[in-house]
Amino acid sequence: MKNILVPVASVKNGINNLRYATSLAAVYNARIYVTCIKTGNTELIIKEVLENTNTLDVQVVSKPITGDVFEGITELSNTLHIDMIILSPKSLDIKDEVYLGPVTTKIIKNTSLPLLIVPQDYFFRRLSSILFAHKNATIESTEASDTLESFVDKFQAEVTVLQVVTPDTAENPREIQAGLKKLSSEHIITENATVFQGITEHFMAINPEMLCVLRRKNTGGFFKKLIRQNEQTLKKQFFTTKPLLILKERE
Repeated sequence: MKNILVPVASVKNGINNLRYATSLAAVYNARIYVTCIKTGNTELIIKEVLENTNTLDVQVVSKPITGDVFEGITELSNTLHIDMIILSPKSLDIKDEVYLGPVTTKIIKNTSLPLLIVPQDYFFRRLSSILFAHKNATIESTEASDTLESFVDKFQAEVTVLQVVTPDTAENPREIQAGLKKLSSEHIITENATVFQGITEHFMAINPEMLCVLRRKNTGGFFKKLIRQNEQTLKKQFFTTKPLLILKERE
């Protein structure tokens, strides 16, 4: 992981995300690119974010976006060889009642890059444990497995694999692939109606520092639940209080 993109839209969330990104970049010896995804006053927003963030000697470069925000993020990601995007649950309207705002949701749907959703006011800490939740026993994408493995290697994190068997995957193999088994310290199989239910049922007992999930093109049932859920309701689920790592699975 050498290049991290941090899109900002407000000073408060921008500081929160850049602060987390600089701590992560310091571990990976990575470079950070900051861009503003709000129209108007973009230079002032980035200036204030940078002035109020200790960048820890990490190289931080400001990159403007012109035109469509989502096309701009795609162009920057390709041009700068971005390895990860760090976002807020709400990129623009922090008063929005749903947990994931429309801009963050659209970025999730339209990028194949790893995404890290950082909760508001969350401080970086050592990732001693990761909960990897999924429906299938394999990770088809090499990029997704490499990203998860890099976190394990850098932080010496223990990975709990939570395999959620849903009605549509009940007949699938339950033996996890060798590479995933090598990364995991514990393998839990649970039967639930949805992945969302499986995560909420087990998250508190496992209490990881990060939740990691796979995303398919159709955004999947977990994300449909997450996108539509009221923020106050989700606060009772606890997993929204920790960083969420989203990896794109191969179709």
